[in-house]
Amino acid sequence: MNNKQINVAIVGLGFGAEFIPIYQQHPAANIYAICQRNEIKLNEIGDAFGIEKQYRDYGELLKDDQVDAVHINTPIPNHAEQSLKALRAGKHVACTVPMATTVEECRQLVEAVEETGLTYMMMETVVYAREFLFMKELYERGELGKLQFLKASHQQDMDGWPDYWPGLPPMHYATHCVGPVLGLARSEAEYVSCFGSGSIREELQRHYNSPFAVETAHIKFRDSDLSAHVYRSLFDTARQYRESVEVYGSKKSVEWPLMEGGLLVVHTAKKPEPEIPGEVRCPDYAHLLPEPIRHFTLGGVYDESDNQHLSFTQGSGHGGSHPHLVHEFVSAVAAGRQPFPNVRQSANITCVGILAHESALNGGEVIRLPDFTLEKR
Repeated sequence: MNNKQINVAIVGLGFGAEFIPIYQQHPAANIYAICQRNEIKLNEIGDAFGIEKQYRDYGELLKDDQVDAVHINTPIPNHAEQSLKALRAGKHVACTVPMATTVEECRQLVEAVEETGLTYMMMETVVYAREFLFMKELYERGELGKLQFLKASHQQDMDGWPDYWPGLPPMHYATHCVGPVLGLARSEAEYVSCFGSGSIREELQRHYNSPFAVETAHIKFRDSDLSAHVYRSLFDTARQYRESVEVYGSKKSVEWPLMEGGLLVVHTAKKPEPEIPGEVRCPDYAHLLPEPIRHFTLGGVYDESDNQHLSFTQGSGHGGSHPHLVHEFVSAVAAGRQPFPNVRQSANITCVGILAHESALNGGEVIRLPDFTLEKR
């Protein structure tokens, strides 16, 4: 893309609106357009951020040859279809998680990216959260030693959520716990086995014919002695909202706090027993970003008094990940390089969850990941 600013269109303005000021302040990006079916909301957000190009029809937006890339933030069932349409229209794609709802949709996306040569990035927040970046830094500096085991969870009470959420099988939206365990080792899942546990209310079971309150999966890493354990719950399980990732190394291990707002615990091998654990306040990683968007790791989007619409007040910032996601996508498009996660990595992460649920329905059957989700060697 040389030195030209990348014209980005944001599609879906609930959660998606939180990214608008980040793109506006990124030195290599320009929010060229927004897209939302609700005209009142479209006008409200367009006026708030000074965006003149506004679309209610996604198909019309894709015809605009000034749009270089789309950032899709629509409901989960629309992700694959809208990503495919954008790629076929010649647009780079950033898409919120998960990339798709079926293995077949993931395959189609991988094929579309490889046919077009365009950039695709699944915008998984946890792999750019400050806690993950802290663990990644320790690993890359050799402080963790050999990775021995990884564990992650995503537990949330989703009672009362609308549309497609009631009764959703826990592992069908598992990227927040699968992404970090694979991402820390920069590895891929080779096969998965999952068990369901407990049961949700009958009126919830009817939506997806899925009974499980909790799904817990083991992931075997490709060409490695490493495995990971991930677990999810969405209904009828008492737990504060938690997205956690924990890593166990030969030299050091890092564990997530049990309650929101707690400190990470770092365990150091070969110390006297009382000195092995120590609490650590996770540093911020704004220094990895261009100066104009650094402030978004700690606020900015969420406390700008002029823009207090619902998506801002509901957002928690996801560990300061949003500006990192924007920077990774924009940088990858500008440089013509692969982002993390790229399309095959995104498919591997997403298909782990889809196939884990299939495994749970079949009593823990071991299911291999399709070849198209693995990097070519």
